[in-house]
Amino acid sequence: MKILFIAIIRLYKYMISPLFPSTCRFTPSCSEYAIDALNKYGTLKGLALAVRRILRCNPFHEGGFDPVK
Repeated sequence: MKILFIAIIRLYKYMISPLFPSTCRFTPSCSEYAIDALNKYGTLKGLALAVRRILRCNPFHEGGFDPVK
């Protein structure tokens, strides 16, 4: 299951994301963060961390360096 989610994220990152301007406020990007979280914590916790990160990626949050812990 983890491999499927990583493949979907990579598909988004390389095929869909280049069509839009970069808006991620974080380093690493939200898609890289999601892949790192899935690899480190597995499917359930990795997805939960990725969703939490994506929800914080908005104009009301300052962003910055935020690696998977």
